[in-house]
Amino acid sequence: MTTTPTATRARVARSVQRQGALVILVIAVVASTFAFDSFGTTGNLTNIALQASFLAVVALGMTFVIMTGGIDLSVGSVFALGGVLAAWGAQYGTWAAILLPLVVCGAIGLVQGLIIARGGLPPFIVTLAGLLFARGVLLLISDEGATTYKVPPDSAFRELAQGSFLGIGYPIWIVVVAFGIGALVLHRTTYGSTVLAIGGQEDAADLMGLPVVRAKVLTYLASGLLAGFGGLLIASYTSSGVTVLGVGMELEVISAVVLGGTLLTGGAGTILGTLVGVLLLQVIKNVINQVGSLNSNWQAVVSGTILLIVVTLQRWLSRQVK
Repeated sequence: MTTTPTATRARVARSVQRQGALVILVIAVVASTFAFDSFGTTGNLTNIALQASFLAVVALGMTFVIMTGGIDLSVGSVFALGGVLAAWGAQYGTWAAILLPLVVCGAIGLVQGLIIARGGLPPFIVTLAGLLFARGVLLLISDEGATTYKVPPDSAFRELAQGSFLGIGYPIWIVVVAFGIGALVLHRTTYGSTVLAIGGQEDAADLMGLPVVRAKVLTYLASGLLAGFGGLLIASYTSSGVTVLGVGMELEVISAVVLGGTLLTGGAGTILGTLVGVLLLQVIKNVINQVGSLNSNWQAVVSGTILLIVVTLQRWLSRQVK
């Protein structure tokens, strides 16, 4: 049996799509360890993982959204709203701090999903409206951002993100569990198969009798819930509801998902790839901080440049696979 050059090229392109981000991450970590004395320390690597965990929770939901061929531009505002609601709710107890943001942010995701799936409106427009709605609610309850709600010093809610097990922060453990569940859902359930089928060709998935509408509604509901959960985690970690958080976060989340190999056109991607994409972005941020002479604006410049390169590369690789 002979292998044609076209088949070989397609196989290599497919491997680059799936494993490219992981290879770049390993190279970046090794190179940074040699370049900066403090980069490879246990404390710094743990800090990278901890800081990445908040973005990773939101990126997990976005992965499923993009796999359907959709987009969720509201996650940054929903993330910030979830944090403010959690900090405000903490004065009424730990469960109020957890449930309030989940209910409100889940409701935003559910409504967006219903409008997109049943109404047939473009996800870009619907979630852009969701972005404005969530940011508007946030400003209303925080007096235009002038009021910052604090988590009471004796609240057990602080332990959720500030506590640790075996020396590793709870947020990191939460991400490990969440991504494990996400991978099982994607590869072992009908819902996961439907998500990929919708992204591949929605009309064909519908003709096959797959529950397209239900899957899309569930996807945006999960995205809202995870964005709210990420917000309550950061509120627990900072012990406050910071209103300026989440601005532009949606682009960072999309970058992480695409870096991880999920196609913006939908239908392909992996949960582990998204985690690699999040870590890669966080390593880049850390390296920029290590340089010292570069300010935080370079993070956006570098992230945007990488995203442009990856999207272009994805387009080229997709043609090779076909």
